Amino acid sequence: MKRFKVLLLSILLISSSLAKADEGMWLLPLLQKYNIATMQSMGLELSAEELYSINSTSLKDAIVIFGGGCTGEIISDKGLILTNHHCGYGAIQRHSSTEHDYLKDGFWAMSMDEEIATPGLSVTFLVRIEDVTDEITKPVKSKMTEEERSKVIEDAAKAIEEKATDGNHYRAMVRSYYGGNKYYLLVYERFTDVRMVGAPPSSIGKFGADTDNWMWPRHTGDFALFRVYADKDNKPADYSPDNVPYQPKHHLPVSLEGVEKGDFAMIMGYPGGTTRYMTSWEVDEAEKITNAQRSFIRGIRQEIILEDMLASDEIRIKYSSKYSGSTNYWKFSIGQNQALKRLKVKETKQKKQDEFTQWVNEKRKRSKEYGEALDLIRTAIEERHDYMYANMYISETLLRGTELVSLAGRANALYEYLKGDEDKGLENRIDRFRQSATAFYKDYNAPTDRKVAKAMFKLFAQQVKPEFHPSVFETIEKEYAGNFDKFIDHMFDNSIFADSTKLWKALENPTAETFENDPAFAATKSISEVTSKIWSELGEINKKFAKGHRLYVGGIMEMNEGQPIYPDANFTMRLTYGQVQDYYPRDAVHYNYITTLKGVMEKEDPDNWEFVVPEKLKELYMAEDYGPYAMDNGEMPVAFITNNDITGGNSGSPIINGKGHLIGCAFDGNWEAMSGDIIFEPDYQRCIGVDIRYVLFIIDKYAGAKHLVDEMTLVK
Repeated sequence: MKRFKVLLLSILLISSSLAKADEGMWLLPLLQKYNIATMQSMGLELSAEELYSINSTSLKDAIVIFGGGCTGEIISDKGLILTNHHCGYGAIQRHSSTEHDYLKDGFWAMSMDEEIATPGLSVTFLVRIEDVTDEITKPVKSKMTEEERSKVIEDAAKAIEEKATDGNHYRAMVRSYYGGNKYYLLVYERFTDVRMVGAPPSSIGKFGADTDNWMWPRHTGDFALFRVYADKDNKPADYSPDNVPYQPKHHLPVSLEGVEKGDFAMIMGYPGGTTRYMTSWEVDEAEKITNAQRSFIRGIRQEIILEDMLASDEIRIKYSSKYSGSTNYWKFSIGQNQALKRLKVKETKQKKQDEFTQWVNEKRKRSKEYGEALDLIRTAIEERHDYMYANMYISETLLRGTELVSLAGRANALYEYLKGDEDKGLENRIDRFRQSATAFYKDYNAPTDRKVAKAMFKLFAQQVKPEFHPSVFETIEKEYAGNFDKFIDHMFDNSIFADSTKLWKALENPTAETFENDPAFAATKSISEVTSKIWSELGEINKKFAKGHRLYVGGIMEMNEGQPIYPDANFTMRLTYGQVQDYYPRDAVHYNYITTLKGVMEKEDPDNWEFVVPEKLKELYMAEDYGPYAMDNGEMPVAFITNNDITGGNSGSPIINGKGHLIGCAFDGNWEAMSGDIIFEPDYQRCIGVDIRYVLFIIDKYAGAKHLVDEMTLVK
């Protein structure tokens, strides 16, 4: 699961008729009010204060935002971080080369001196959460337009954020919850000296790759280790050899006890985004535009890239992270559409809308306040259809799909500066762009991109209405007689961006004319012009949508007043709770709650790169050399499932037992519940996590890095 952008516009309300107790991504300050009694009845031995406190240490102090879209947890008093292999994949790939192929061979630092600094990677701790709804909404007047309302809320939020960070090194942001009906201040502490400590080879960390992604049973050791460093005062600091391992307020004890069906399990982390209060019209939009078109486009692009990756180790290393990021939500889109249809989600949403409409129409006051909500949403969805479709294709085929266009687009800020008269600060701007381009070229192969570009430009022309075509398509028609291959070859042969040598030469004395005459830059400018127009139209339409959704959610809150409620995920810390649990995906089929190393061996296929098993792992299996990490029956556990409510962003989140001990690391959801971001399906929804005992076994017995295990607090 990877981090993805969603509109933070909805909630799901919990009642006995709507959901089970284990549904929900709960706000930590509300646990005492809504959840703690239920959690303790299920097996939690801790208090709400021990889970979240601003006055003393608590479990939340061991949880971090890892990078920009995952979760991690501190598992030693020396700042050791556990997260997913796929969360650390970008860093592992960045440090890899044909000489040191950490993707293929893995990496293990045998001392702190061998840990690898990773510029650009950060971890972020939550300091506190505070309800600021009254301060935010006080200046809002009922007769304000949506634009006026947004402006006063933005100004109030800015003032609160500035006050929260005055005189300290913290970061602060005010976020909206419950469809814009509530607001919370979040204060963070961010550390930027993060070093790579250990990662299994991809044959363990990504075992099963795309075939097994989003599937259960799973046999993937999806974990990696990093360490956060601080200055001598234990404060955030940029990388320095003088920095020391961070001393956390709390680190999670690591359990060797294992799991059994029915055991209490909770997850603390940063779920990226859910749209649980999506309407039937939005479900239709997600099916036909977002999912259908994304999976179609990416499938074509990925096939081209994979062919080159399999033919060259150099290209494989360059494109591994990009390819993995693409395929993750390619498969997600396919699975979600299947689940939406199979589970009749659109019909369920329509039923909820009918219930809401009936409730609204029962009283004139409600009709006056909430009566326009659903009409606003429906109208907005209808009006934005063509714009959403065109925007999807521009993003997937041209801006993200063609890397040369993407790089040329990064030069626009420098180009705009060169068009002006001022030359002060020019060298700094050139240096910043050169640094960005250097990182780009490290993982770029122009021949691969050339093949992709030919396919993507043709696809856009075939699938998108001419009214949304950038002017470069008119150029292709007039000057190249509609021959896309000829145009793409000309662009790659003549653009300064296609070759780093050409670009470095041009940056020695750059001019606006240099960029204006470049075919790739001209293409990206024309694409950006159309994109801006589309975004402008969508911005106006979405004001109508935002108002409708805010009213809809506000009405549902009133309709269910007194019931425990949780807001949609928005990449802020949440807690979910449930149990270790098996499930029945379809008639006469049963999936157990745990997998073992035996399953890895059963899946082995030396002729398929997704299912290669390292020789040493086979040797340990044959010898049953599992150390103290085996189950009572002597087998080696690999992964297990719970019915915790999670989504993208929860990747790397700790799975914690009732004592507050670490039992696993969450890394995926399951195929049968791919509609889970939109509607929770208690019979099917499962969180897949790597068993902490398998993590320890790989570190100790496979990698020979027992010093890392010795650093942890092991409990049983």
